[in-house]
Amino acid sequence: MKELLEDLYKKALNKESLTIDEGLFLYEKAPLQELVFVGNELRKKYKPDNVVTWQIDRNVNITNSCVSQCRFCNFYKKPNDKDVYITTLEQYKEKIEELLSLGGNQLLLQGGLHPKLKLDFYTKLFRDLKKMYPNIKLHALGPPEIVHIARLDKISYKEVLTSLIEAGLDSLPGAGAEILCDRVRQSISPIKANTQQWLDVMHQAHNLGLVTSATMMFGHIETKRERIKHLAEIRKTQAQKPKSAPGFLAFIPWPFQDSNTVLQREFEIHNRVSAEEYIRTIAISRIMLNNIANIQASWLTVGKDTAQLCLHAGANDFGSIMIEENVVSAAGASYKFDAQGIQNAISEAGFKPQLRNQNYEYIDYKLS
Repeated sequence: MKELLEDLYKKALNKESLTIDEGLFLYEKAPLQELVFVGNELRKKYKPDNVVTWQIDRNVNITNSCVSQCRFCNFYKKPNDKDVYITTLEQYKEKIEELLSLGGNQLLLQGGLHPKLKLDFYTKLFRDLKKMYPNIKLHALGPPEIVHIARLDKISYKEVLTSLIEAGLDSLPGAGAEILCDRVRQSISPIKANTQQWLDVMHQAHNLGLVTSATMMFGHIETKRERIKHLAEIRKTQAQKPKSAPGFLAFIPWPFQDSNTVLQREFEIHNRVSAEEYIRTIAISRIMLNNIANIQASWLTVGKDTAQLCLHAGANDFGSIMIEENVVSAAGASYKFDAQGIQNAISEAGFKPQLRNQNYEYIDYKLS
């Protein structure tokens, strides 16, 4: 076994693509210290400057009304519930002003799959926001929302994305990926976009030149092989983008947050992802994703200490201070950072903190 491990380490360090079987073997059999070493060496190949990036943005939920009813989500409301809302322009203005005062300039706009909000709602919203704040960046929606809008309007994903870009969409989050395996998706989110639909939206986004990211929510009903297959699907999609397109600029894995979810209450599915398993996942992500430059550690779901260790296992990004995060927090994530705290955490881990934008361009940190 040692000889096989050494061969796979060498292949990974040469930035070659590992097969699903090879990735699974490393994930399950490689000693943690060795896997971390390989992940760290690869990070240095992609990011040799000892910099760990971070970001200031604000999460704003467009609506909490959702027909998807995912079994891991505590945030959504059924469309006829009394406490359903749609965020108003006045509320956006208040939230954006606070964001600007903290030195940020990007909104992460997401929400439920509202049964009545079609494309014209979103294009008007984006135009209104850009008119009020021309310099604000909109990192908005995600493949499930694009699939939902296309279904409501009976148009193609390309038409939806083109219209949103014209209205002001700057980048597309990798939300709603969960695990890119229909066996899993049919169980935890049967109404939401399936695997091929999620990938097809990202293919279209890349063809249109949009900056995107990719995610993985793991630690529920999926197998380890399905996790590795998820990484292979992301890698394959990235390989198919036009050479001039940025494609997936980052990959962000996080463990399922189980507190009071349907999966926990009714199916007794619990998050059993240990700190060691999360670090192992960061390392294997760096190894498998040989065409994605940035791997982000999810401090929000695993905490400061584990996230800091991930910076020595392949991660080079600490994500955002996440002003007003509601969805993951509703299922138990409770960690918090402000701008000083996130920079201190990066420095304590032995790296230089650097503020970035969604394109992973370095920017100066200045309070307005």
